[in-house]
Amino acid sequence: MPISITTDYSTHEYTQLAQSRPSGTSAVSLLSPSANERLLVGSIIVANTTGSPAGYSIYHDEDGSTYDETTTLAFGVSLDANSLIELSFSIPMINTSGNLAIQTDTSNALTFTAYGFKKKV
Repeated sequence: MPISITTDYSTHEYTQLAQSRPSGTSAVSLLSPSANERLLVGSIIVANTTGSPAGYSIYHDEDGSTYDETTTLAFGVSLDANSLIELSFSIPMINTSGNLAIQTDTSNALTFTAYGFKKKV
């Protein structure tokens, strides 16, 4: 059964939470809440800055760092050359052990930028 958490983000600005351009092809953490912090990820922009298609995966493990099909939000998606996509989410992140992770099949090809709300508690 899902747990309902009420957190008021109405007084907080929508802002960039994290940005990364992986230099390898292994999954890496893009974002993890620090102590006394609550995050709400609203969107992720994936930009391909190369002249060739590149694949990406995005993972959310609420309480750890498992990056595979069991925690995937997008898996092995191809992004055309010199293009971008904005993915809309509503991902609460409250556990400091949790991670939002990214992966690309081509080194130095994709930039991932997460936007949302950050609240100190």
